[in-house]
Amino acid sequence: MAKKIVKKKKLKIFNLLIILTVLGVISFGVYLALESPIRNINVSGNSYLNDDYILSTAGIIDYPGFLATTDSSIEKKLKKSPYINKVIIKKSFFNVIDLKIVENTPLFYNNSKQNVVFSDKREVPISECSYIFRVPRLINYVPDNKYNSFIKHMNSINPEILGKISDIEYLPNGFDKDRFLLYMDDDNMVYLTLSKFKNINLYNDVLEQLDNRKGILYLDSGNHFQVKE
Repeated sequence: MAKKIVKKKKLKIFNLLIILTVLGVISFGVYLALESPIRNINVSGNSYLNDDYILSTAGIIDYPGFLATTDSSIEKKLKKSPYINKVIIKKSFFNVIDLKIVENTPLFYNNSKQNVVFSDKREVPISECSYIFRVPRLINYVPDNKYNSFIKHMNSINPEILGKISDIEYLPNGFDKDRFLLYMDDDNMVYLTLSKFKNINLYNDVLEQLDNRKGILYLDSGNHFQVKE
């Protein structure tokens, strides 16, 4: 009876080395790609926020790895800031990141609460606010059932007109519980009701008809002007 010859499988060391080398090169390439830093960051859309604040808040001021820094992580960090309403992020070749910032618009200082109120209703204590804004001051208390509506209508005022308002006083009477009195920088006063708040955007047009006279403008009803004595 012939003997059965068992052939030993030879370990193909050369092929194994090739596989290990290829895996090593791929791993090293992935590592380099992940660690390759951001080359350039373009920031746009900001007016009162400086670029350093935005980059620091986003966690990219030290130009970390381009691929390791995700859009979602940048957006999450930036939207925690009360000064930022929205951010649009775009990545492009050569490790470039574009950040388009939509700032949160400051509307007024709330004297009762000692804070700054922004367009998305977020509030920042005046003692912690990093910026000085040219916005009016709400000098007295507004009831809770009127306050949210007041913020909404303040949001409808053009920035140019908003900058001309010095103080705002909630001043209801027996006929109108939505009535406010606006003190303008030019010494005029304007009565408004919440339903007609956007009428203040016509203020510059009205001024042209006043011939430099000072007084009280009633835009809450009747749209008439009372000259100061």
